[in-house]
Amino acid sequence: MRLPSYASGISDVPLLGDTIGANLARTVEAYPDREALVDCPSGRRWSYAEFGRAVGELARGLLAAGVGKGDRVGIWAPNCPEWVLVQYATAAIGAIMVNINPAYRRHELEYVLNQSGVSLLVSWPSYRTSDYRSMIEQVRHACPGLRRVVYIGESSWDDLVAGAVAVPAARLAERAAQLSCDDPINIQYTSGTTGFRRVRRCRTTTSSTTATSSASWSATRSRTGSACRCRSTTASAW
Repeated sequence: MRLPSYASGISDVPLLGDTIGANLARTVEAYPDREALVDCPSGRRWSYAEFGRAVGELARGLLAAGVGKGDRVGIWAPNCPEWVLVQYATAAIGAIMVNINPAYRRHELEYVLNQSGVSLLVSWPSYRTSDYRSMIEQVRHACPGLRRVVYIGESSWDDLVAGAVAVPAARLAERAAQLSCDDPINIQYTSGTTGFRRVRRCRTTTSSTTATSSASWSATRSRTGSACRCRSTTASAW
C-alpha cells in the first residue's frame, strides 16, 4: 500500500487538506460577488456565486448521467468556460477528468480514450482544421467503454446540464462528503515527441498560495508507454 506523500516550497502556511469542491464552496461564500470567470470572445462573465451555481448544476447533471466516483470524463476542447466548469464539476463528484490534447489526431484519440477508460466525453465539435466530431465517430466502434459523447454548444450539452433537475442538491452533498483531498481528480496526457503519450495523474491537495506546483508520487508502466502519477497543488484563488 502506497502512503500519500507531499512536497511543498518554503512557506509559513501549510497545505490545506481541502477537496476542490470544498475549496470552491468556501471561496463562493467569502467572495460571492467577485468575478470568477470571464470569457472575452463571448462576453460571458460569472461571479463566484454564479460560477458555484453553474458548477453545482453541471455536477448534478453528471450524477444524473450515471457518472460515479473514479469514473473518467474526457474533455477535448480548446480554452473555453465549459472546460473550467467540467474540471470543477467532475472534481465535485469525485470523477476523474481526462485532458485530451486539442492537437491530437484520430489514432491518438483512440489510444487515450481506451488507455484512460473514458466513459463520457465532452468535446468541442471542431477546432481549427480538426473535425473532432468526425474523428470521434471514426473511433467509437473501437472504444467500448465510451458510453456517451457531449458536444459543447449543442443540444447534447444542454441535455447534460438539464439532467440536474432529476438530482437533488442533497445527493450532490452526499457525494461530496465521501471525497478526500487524496482522491485523484485529473489525468493529463502530455504532448510527447516519441512513442505514445505520457500520462500524469493528479490529486486534489490544495495550497493557500496563488502558485501551482506538483509533487511526484510514483512511476508506473502503461501498456505501450510510461506513466507518471502526481498530486496537483492547486491555488485557492484564481
